[in-house]
Amino acid sequence: MIGSRVRLSKDRLRAQYLPQGAACSYARVTIGDRLAGNVFACRWTYNGRTVCWVTQLVVHRHFRERGIAVSLLNQIRQDDDELYGLMSSHPAACLAAAKAFGSGIGTVRLDFIRKHAAAVMKASPIGYVKDAAPRGSLFDPGETNEVVSSVYTNFFVDHTEPLEALAWVRDGLDRPLGELLDGHEFLFLLEVRRRDRSRSRSTSRPQTVS
Repeated sequence: MIGSRVRLSKDRLRAQYLPQGAACSYARVTIGDRLAGNVFACRWTYNGRTVCWVTQLVVHRHFRERGIAVSLLNQIRQDDDELYGLMSSHPAACLAAAKAFGSGIGTVRLDFIRKHAAAVMKASPIGYVKDAAPRGSLFDPGETNEVVSSVYTNFFVDHTEPLEALAWVRDGLDRPLGELLDGHEFLFLLEVRRRDRSRSRSTSRPQTVS
């Protein structure tokens, strides 16, 4: 429903975010006895390289702006990851991913997204990622609606909060991914170097979901 908040049943969550046979991870943060946030990720191979795709990143509204999203994303990182991606209607998710996996949103390589995003998504075992259509001036120079890097998912959600966050981003930060239209989500993809295996790993390890 347009303008509605999205709630996923257990069965739908497993079908959409934890496809059978795929390598999936889950991490969460609790504060006291309350769940402050969680993250799901799925991995697959693209041109011999490991893709870690964030399928869901949620932080409870009472615990936002505390760095929890970045902490969750850091928990799912693995040494062999070489590409990180996500589709999200919330700019804060893209900002958190850019900080956790790279050096900030201002250093995102749009040329890399343009060259590889569509093929990376087509290789995904997740249906809604595989079927999503890239949109924006990054993929079609004829676009004139200020959309740069997004996907059309035909998934209409309440954009009030994301658009408020986008206005805040406009005021103080670079916004290389452009505007957000109804039925669309931002498309983020980042190339990274494999982490040094000799470096100490976090003591809080993500749960592997099969």
